[in-house]
Amino acid sequence: MSDHFSSISNGQTLADAAYAQLRRDIIVGKRAPGERLRIERLKSIYGIGPTPLREAMQKLGQDGLVVSEGNRGFAVAPLDPAEFEDLNLARTVIEKEALRLSIERGKDPWEARVVAAAHIMGKEDAALSAAPDRLPDTWERANAELHTALVSACGSDWLLKIRAGLHDHCERYRRASVYQKLGARDLRAEHAAIVQAVLDRDAEKACALVEAHFALTASMLTAEGEGEGEGQTDRRTA
Repeated sequence: MSDHFSSISNGQTLADAAYAQLRRDIIVGKRAPGERLRIERLKSIYGIGPTPLREAMQKLGQDGLVVSEGNRGFAVAPLDPAEFEDLNLARTVIEKEALRLSIERGKDPWEARVVAAAHIMGKEDAALSAAPDRLPDTWERANAELHTALVSACGSDWLLKIRAGLHDHCERYRRASVYQKLGARDLRAEHAAIVQAVLDRDAEKACALVEAHFALTASMLTAEGEGEGEGQTDRRTA
């Protein structure tokens, strides 16, 4: 068995493990948009049999990350700027409400988590200009932690659960759009302004800044998709 599945947790089936690894590889771009997911090739990559892989593919299809090509099998879902606009709309609504609640309810430990996450985010933003041809995983982790920290005191498990699902789908697009026109924005300043508004307990300003932050990422991807075509977006994500 390949290293991908050498540490399957108790109670986790091979299909569960295949689903989790394939899902992550699609989100981070290891499996590129439009890539044919041939069972024989995936067997050699992941070291797992065809039945669990097919089960995983069916679940990924329900997630919208994989599309069925009939007799030709499965392929990674393409990047669609219109879908990202829809995802971004839903995520923005959820994020702003969770942020308002966190600002209202958050105590000192929440503020400490936000400050710590902002410190790491600042360093990652500063180093981003020296990144290679894709968005670094360290930046993505720092970004996820900062935005998660900001809403972590909302007190609603359901809000956070819905938000997490939207975050994963948005990550595929964000990895492409943030790097595509990196020079056109100052991410360090954007993040710092959001954090300062949150620590000032200015919910209206914080929510407005978050909405603008998300909208800029969405608009960049939409412009890129319209100006250069889907194939170009795919190459920069892969």
